[in-house]
Amino acid sequence: MDKWVQNDKYINSNLIKEDKILKNAWKSYAETSMEDCAVSAAQGKFLFLIAKLKHAKRILELGTFCGYSTIWLARAIPDDGVVVSIENDEKHTAIAQRNIENSDLTSKVSVLCGDAVSLLNKLITDNEEPFDMIFFDAHKPDYYKYLELSLKLSKAGTVIIGDNVVRNGELCNANSTDPKVNGVREFIEGLG
Repeated sequence: MDKWVQNDKYINSNLIKEDKILKNAWKSYAETSMEDCAVSAAQGKFLFLIAKLKHAKRILELGTFCGYSTIWLARAIPDDGVVVSIENDEKHTAIAQRNIENSDLTSKVSVLCGDAVSLLNKLITDNEEPFDMIFFDAHKPDYYKYLELSLKLSKAGTVIIGDNVVRNGELCNANSTDPKVNGVREFIEGLG
């Protein structure tokens, strides 16, 4: 077993207490063909803590997948807060909606299904109120586009988190032809 996975399991078993709702949401990844894309319990708790420390009331999430991270984020915000989550895949959206309904968080979560770039542009056009926190865990080649558009939906102090940015150590490979690696590289360079 990979040491990263072993470390994650160790941290999860000792520091993260998942309830039945979170466990069931995580298990729902088995209904997809992308099981290895799941946010871990430690990552979910990390997002929860960042949102709490930020006193986030409005969170934008790109990449709902099955709603596991969405539930962690929604639990971190006050009752009058909102998580707007964007997911491109209809099957994943349906699974996420079910998991969010089972978590009794539907009043705090709005899942939008469609292309993230198009939906971000719509939020901008609709003069959506700025977000306190933005979390990217979506199509890696578009991370820089997401950043450009998300900045129009943020304000001074907005926290922006990009997931899966190390890309198995390939991030430093300037000769990589992997579109995911290059998308993340463009994102990182755009932050500077």
